[in-house]
Amino acid sequence: MKRKITDRLIAWKNQTKDRMPLLVYGARQVGKTHILNEFGNEYYKSVVYINFETNKIVSSYFSENIEPERIIRFLETQVRQRIIPGETLVIFDEIQTCERALTSLKYFNENTPEYHIVCAGSLLGVAINRVQYSFPVGNVDSLTMFPFDFEEFLWALSEERLCEEIKKSFESNEALPTALHQKALDLYKVYLIIGGMPRAVLTYVESGSLILVPDVQNKIINDYIADMAKYSSNAENVKIRAAYNSIPVQLAKENKKFQYKLAQRGGTAAIFGSAIDWLHFAGVVLKCFRIEQGLMPISVYSDLASFKLYMSDVGLLTMKSGISQQTILAAGEIDNTFLGAITENYVAQSFAAKHYGLYYWTTEGKAELDFVLQKGDDIIAIEVKTGIRTKSKSLVMFTEKYKPAYSIRISSKNFGFENNIKSVPLYAVFCI
Repeated sequence: MKRKITDRLIAWKNQTKDRMPLLVYGARQVGKTHILNEFGNEYYKSVVYINFETNKIVSSYFSENIEPERIIRFLETQVRQRIIPGETLVIFDEIQTCERALTSLKYFNENTPEYHIVCAGSLLGVAINRVQYSFPVGNVDSLTMFPFDFEEFLWALSEERLCEEIKKSFESNEALPTALHQKALDLYKVYLIIGGMPRAVLTYVESGSLILVPDVQNKIINDYIADMAKYSSNAENVKIRAAYNSIPVQLAKENKKFQYKLAQRGGTAAIFGSAIDWLHFAGVVLKCFRIEQGLMPISVYSDLASFKLYMSDVGLLTMKSGISQQTILAAGEIDNTFLGAITENYVAQSFAAKHYGLYYWTTEGKAELDFVLQKGDDIIAIEVKTGIRTKSKSLVMFTEKYKPAYSIRISSKNFGFENNIKSVPLYAVFCI
C-alpha cells in the first residue's frame, strides 16, 4: 500500500552529499519496518536487515566494536552477502535496544558516509529521551512516520481519482459534484472507524468488512500496553496506563484540556508528567497546547501547562471509546457530543501527519478555537464542526481580535470561500 513517506526516503537516498544515517520514528505498528524493507527492495540492489531485539549475536558485537568498516565486514559474514555502498540498504531495526549501535551512527556519518544506513525502533523516542544514550547529535537525519492519513486510505481503496478531484476543489474553492461529495463523506466516516493503522486498513481492504477491524485494533492497543509494562518501571507503568486509558473520558468533556484528576483521583502534573511524556515520545498520543495569543510565532505564546491529548490514531479512539459503528455511519447529523471529540482527533491526526505544530486558543473562559495553524508567515484560525451547522462565536472572536490572513471552517459542507472563511469538507483536511 502506497505511503507518502516513500517520497522522502527516495529524496534521502538521492542526496549526493551530506547524506547521513536516517532514524525513522513512529509508534509501534505504523508500518516502519514494512516500508523500509519495501523501499530497500524497490530502490536498492540488496537489503541487509538487522533486528537488534532478536539478533543477539549482532547486538553483542556492537558492545565490542563500533568502527564502521569492521561492523560492515562482520555483518557481511553474518548475512553472507556483500554490503556495497550505494547499492545495499542496511536496516537497523529496534535500534533502541542497542545503545552502542545508536552511537555507531556518528562514525558511519563521519568515516564512511558512502554506506546507506536507516534505523527504526518502536520506542526510539522513549529510549532517546529517557536513557543517557550517547546520541549522535548532528550526525543523523530523522523522519517521523504516522498512521495512514485519509488520502493514503483512499489510495489503499484505489480511489486516486477521487483524491485528485478533492484537491482540485480545494485549490479552486469550487464545490465538488454532489455525488462525489457524498461519496467522500461516506468514506470519511468509514475512516473514522478504521483509522490509519496499516493492519486495520489492510484487514478492511482484503475483507471489505468493518466487523473484523475492532479485533485488530484491540490487539494493537494490547501491544501498546505490553510496551508500557516492558519499557517502564512498575510504578510508572500504572501511571502511563491510567493517563492513556483516560483519553476518551478527557475528550468527552466540554473542556477537553487534560485533567489529571480524571486519570486518577488526586492526580497532579508532578505525578503524571513523566507518564504523559512517555506516551508522547512513544508516538501513541498527540499533544495540543493552548496558546494565549494568536500572534507570530505561535509557539512562543503556548501555555505548556495546558494541553489536550489526542490518540495518534482516530480508529483506535473510536474502538476504545465504545461508540457504535452505526452511530458513526449514520446519515444526517446525529446528536452525539462524542462525535465532536472523534472529529477533533481526526483533524489533529491529519495536521500531525503534515508536521504542523498542534495548538488551540481560548480566552477568559468565553470561547475556544479548536486549532490555530502557522503556515509560513500566516496565522490560520481553524474551526471544526461535525455536521453542516457551522455558526461559531469562537471563530468570530479570534478573527476580530487577531485579523488572521484567512480562516478555515472544517465541516460536512462542500467547498467554498465566503467572508474570508474557506470552507473545507471533513474529508479534505489532508489538503490543508
